[in-house]
Amino acid sequence: MSTTWPVAAAKAHLSEVIEQALKEGPQTITKHGRETVVVVSAEEWKRKTKPKGTLGDFFANSPLRGSGIDLERIKGGFRDVDL
Repeated sequence: MSTTWPVAAAKAHLSEVIEQALKEGPQTITKHGRETVVVVSAEEWKRKTKPKGTLGDFFANSPLRGSGIDLERIKGGFRDVDL
């Protein structure tokens, strides 16, 4: 369960915010009454941001695979670019 902290309270009780993030889960910090950031444990962050496969897996599982879409590259020379 996420606890909500106004930014001033989170600043004044940062150690407690961190401890609760470790023990109880994400801690939401608000600014002017609006949710702005969430403090989570490093372990949870790593779990949430861990890649879920390779780029090859992504393309292999694409709903466009086998759809017959033509993605032919335009053939031609290099463009002239003024530097």
